[in-house]
Amino acid sequence: MNYTDNKSFVKIDPADPFAQGEYENCTFRQCDFSGFDLSNFNFIGCDFVDCNLSVAKLMRTTVSDTKFTGCKMLGLHFENCDEFNLSFSFSDCNLQHSSFYAKKIKTTPFLRCNLSEVDFTESDLTKAIFDDCDMLRAKFENTILGKADFRTARNYVIDPEKNRITNAKFSVSGLAGLLDKYKIDIEI
Repeated sequence: MNYTDNKSFVKIDPADPFAQGEYENCTFRQCDFSGFDLSNFNFIGCDFVDCNLSVAKLMRTTVSDTKFTGCKMLGLHFENCDEFNLSFSFSDCNLQHSSFYAKKIKTTPFLRCNLSEVDFTESDLTKAIFDDCDMLRAKFENTILGKADFRTARNYVIDPEKNRITNAKFSVSGLAGLLDKYKIDIEI
């Protein structure tokens, strides 16, 4: 397997050859990986900045201690990633229609992200941070949200009877998202 360490990649696009392998402490800037087959790739300690990874294939992909900043990541299936050491952070990313189904991603920070229609079903999001995130139609069912921080998130609907929300943090303005199923009017 190809091994690459401490290298910067700029403006890779789908026409460029990109070797399957392990990338450690690498930086990817303005790269277009949309539709790429990233299956069996290993990304450890990498930074993706202003990249497009939309609908990339992630079968058995290792993503460990990796940061995504300003990335377009539509329709990604993170549930296909290798579970071992799965850890990442997201800042200013568009993750619409992506899925984290049944993933253990405790303490993951989502900062200023579009999480519209993202599937968090059966995920463990203990202590996750959703700072200034739009969560319109995001799906939560049998999700562990203990100590998660939703204080500045918006547009979420979370059923407390179908999710574990013990000690999660919400703002007063977000309470409507916890009571949505009761179809009551709340004025603040």
